[in-house]
Amino acid sequence: MKPFALAALAATALSLTGCGENLGAGKPLNVVSGHIVMGATPDRPAVGYFRVQGGPQPVELVAVTADLAQRVEMHESVKENGMMTMKPLLRAEVPAKGELVFKQGGKHLMIWGINGAAVRAGKLPMAFVFTNNNNERILFDMVIKPAEGGAATADHGAMGHGSMEKGAETAAPDAAKK
Repeated sequence: MKPFALAALAATALSLTGCGENLGAGKPLNVVSGHIVMGATPDRPAVGYFRVQGGPQPVELVAVTADLAQRVEMHESVKENGMMTMKPLLRAEVPAKGELVFKQGGKHLMIWGINGAAVRAGKLPMAFVFTNNNNERILFDMVIKPAEGGAATADHGAMGHGSMEKGAETAAPDAAKK
C-alpha cells in the first residue's frame, strides 16, 4: 500500500473511533433558543428569556454574562401572600436530558445598560455558565426585540420589567460552544 493511502486509512479509523465514543452519550448540554425584550423606556432593564437543553448529566446554571451590558441578573417571579414578587436567583437546575426554561411569569434575566451597538445589531452575545467541566461556558446570541407598545404586563409591570413577550422559543439558535 502506498504511504498516502496508509495515512488516509489511519485518519479515517481515528475519526470513526472518535464518533463511536459519543454514540451513547446523548445530546449535549446546549442553549437552544432565546430572546431579549427591551424595557419600555431607556431607564428600565431589558428582560431575557431562553431555553437550555440538558445533557447526559444534571448541571446547574450559575451565571449569565454579557460583555456588552452593564449588569445581568437571574431572577424568578413568585407569588407570595397573593402578590407577584421578584427574587434574585443564584442558580437554576438543568435536569439530565430535560430542559430549563426562563419565561415570562417565572425565571428570567434582568439586563441593564445594553450597549447601543448590540441593540442596533439586534443581538446580544451572552455566556451561560454551568457547574460542569470547570464551569463550562456556552456562548449564545440573544435576539433583541423592542418593547411591545410601552405598556407593562400584569405580572411584571409593578416590578420594573417593562413590556415582555411570552415564550423563549421564538429565536433561532446561534449557539457556539467555547
